[in-house]
Amino acid sequence: MTHALEYNSERSHLIIPEYGRHLQKMVEEAVEIEDDKERNQVAKSIIAVMGNMQPHLRDVPDFQHKLWDQLFIISDFKLDVESPFPKPSREMLEERPEMLGYPQNFPKYRFYGNNIYRMIDEVKDWDEGPLKEGLVLTIANHMKKSYLNWNRDTVEDKIIFEHLRELSDGKINLKNADEDLSDASSLIRNKKKHTSKSNHPKKSNRKGGTGRKRY
Repeated sequence: MTHALEYNSERSHLIIPEYGRHLQKMVEEAVEIEDDKERNQVAKSIIAVMGNMQPHLRDVPDFQHKLWDQLFIISDFKLDVESPFPKPSREMLEERPEMLGYPQNFPKYRFYGNNIYRMIDEVKDWDEGPLKEGLVLTIANHMKKSYLNWNRDTVEDKIIFEHLRELSDGKINLKNADEDLSDASSLIRNKKKHTSKSNHPKKSNRKGGTGRKRY
């Protein structure tokens, strides 16, 4: 019995651990089968076992394709059977994916956020009218609020107007606007901490009460 013990250090590496040691042994034995017909039948049986181990994926598109790919991967691409799908290659598995092109934005006034930049780019080429005027004032008020969140000191409207003109490439100029922006106090309201009141009634400080003693 001592000689029959197996240690993990002596076992082959689990290629896809989710399927476990027994299924990998089944695949390794299937690779050694010499008869082509028998080897194909065993491969289909292994695919059925793999599918039963993941019943939640039965409705996933290309589920069978995924199982066959995993079967070849577990066999270290040594299994020679007829597959209903193109066989994967080791080179395809080891191929590194292409780098994703993340947008690199380094705005001058980061405290305004990228959404403000997108809104300005969208509205700066609009035709003049009430709709553009209202949206521009909304953007300016949001810029003022973002500025105050970054810097708690008060900010003058002319600074916001200058930043808006700069970010719009000079196409939006509120320097001579008749309407002022909202006050800083209305844009940023300090949250007051309310202490939770006890639900228990206050005890009266009066002595005696009804005059009767309680024992």
